[in-house]
Amino acid sequence: MPLFSKSHRNPAETVKILKDNMAILEKQDKKTDKASEEVSKSLQAIKEILCGTNDKEPPMETVAQLAQELYNSGLLVTLIANLQLIDFEGKKDVTQIFNNILRRQIGTRSPTVEYISAHPHILFMLLKGYEAPQIALRCGIMLRECIRHEPLAKIILFSNQFRDFFKYVELSTFDIASDAFATFKLLGELILDRHNFAIMTKYISKPENLKLMMNLLRDKSPNIQFEAFHVFKVFVASPHKTQPIVEILLKNQPKLIEFLSSFQKDRTDDEQFTDEKNYLIKQIRDLKKTAP
Repeated sequence: MPLFSKSHRNPAETVKILKDNMAILEKQDKKTDKASEEVSKSLQAIKEILCGTNDKEPPMETVAQLAQELYNSGLLVTLIANLQLIDFEGKKDVTQIFNNILRRQIGTRSPTVEYISAHPHILFMLLKGYEAPQIALRCGIMLRECIRHEPLAKIILFSNQFRDFFKYVELSTFDIASDAFATFKLLGELILDRHNFAIMTKYISKPENLKLMMNLLRDKSPNIQFEAFHVFKVFVASPHKTQPIVEILLKNQPKLIEFLSSFQKDRTDDEQFTDEKNYLIKQIRDLKKTAP
């Protein structure tokens, strides 16, 4: 049996058909029902190429061809930009395709990570997906897969859009707020991971990041306060603080000591948190102005 039967077109054909039908969906005219059906079929075909069938691994050269077609056609961007136009099962397929192609490696290279690094607006489209209830959870799943990769996490951490997380975690829809919080927590863990020392060092050198965390310590959500505390403590505990960081801490020294002394006092059973809080209070109290 040939590799590509009539129902299993080659990757170039499948990507072209999917892109053409996505264009019809975008127009929202009379042909959308037929186009929606074709989109579903094409997504299924792409999923089969990526994942294989009947426990058979997909041929590497076919997957490579598909990946190249996805990059060259800009289809990944199209699918995310118009995710709300795709039916429920199709949205799940897009998520699976995106995460699968993102994990693909050639030796030590991750081609899709490189592609998204060169097209960072993809990350911000996913982040903005939290604003649309019908696609928020799907975008959250794809975004979390992205930030498992250091280069992509770095783009979000050092972007202005990073602040949007704190808007999304307070959304009225519980599921979406919880999903956004899970993503924010993953970013916090990334900063604290010893393997990402270079990212952490760069992040804690910037005064705007310290100001953001200090504001989040006062957030109305105790969970956000607690996660912000874990990032804030890195600024304070670092033995190599930049001068702007020292100046902010000194300027707010009395207020910070008073605030931390009563910060989340009800966490009495968390000894590590109490120890860390007392350590930070001591570090801030011992800060002194450097001689000019």
